[in-house]
Amino acid sequence: MITAHTISAKKAADVLERVRQSRPRVHCLMNTVVQKFTADGITAVDAIPSMTSSMEEIESFVLKADALTINLGTLDAERRKVVLLAVQVANAHGKPWIVDPVHCDYSPSRLAFARDLLQHSPTIIRGNAAEMALFDDTGNSLRIQTGPQDHLSLANRSVRISNGHPWMAKVTGTGCLSGGIIAAFLAVEPDALLAASAALCVTGISAEQAAVYANGPGTFEPAFLDMLSAIGRQDIISHARIEHDEG
Repeated sequence: MITAHTISAKKAADVLERVRQSRPRVHCLMNTVVQKFTADGITAVDAIPSMTSSMEEIESFVLKADALTINLGTLDAERRKVVLLAVQVANAHGKPWIVDPVHCDYSPSRLAFARDLLQHSPTIIRGNAAEMALFDDTGNSLRIQTGPQDHLSLANRSVRISNGHPWMAKVTGTGCLSGGIIAAFLAVEPDALLAASAALCVTGISAEQAAVYANGPGTFEPAFLDMLSAIGRQDIISHARIEHDEG
């Protein structure tokens, strides 16, 4: 049964069009290994990235941004302070934000920090199965468990997105990049489940189309960026694989 909360390919395509029309700014506190790739991917969908992690600048940059994405991939004492300040500014000004607790299953201190961030009510928490298993209660945050099929859940609504390609796992930073694109979609769509579903359809379909032209992970990366730039409404409507169960 179709309801007002149903996530459809058409609605996903609508969100992409709004991103391209409004060009939201996304501030990224990102794994330093993948900053350029993430910035290129955000730019490819016509959003605007910023990447500074300077304590002196972070408040000004978050204030100018429409959404914030945080990735714990490279984490030290200074970056923890910057992340906490960025979150405080985002919350004080009603800006949506997403956190990816990368490798929190490897490090007790990283896990403790990630759990502390959850107390600040992120719009979305996103991680793989091993990471997400450590967070029993994510409160009112949208929960995204990534894998061959992405599982999204918020309250009594749940969605599964099956788009993507195995080469995404062989290029460092595709997950970080998708987090940035989710943030861009959150900037124009208040329904976090719709925004994230649309962003994951866009990245997954772009990956599928890129693989047609690539010979392996090395040629897949630039082809993926090309397809993020080229993907259109009909691509999403024709190829999105969305399943949902709204209780």
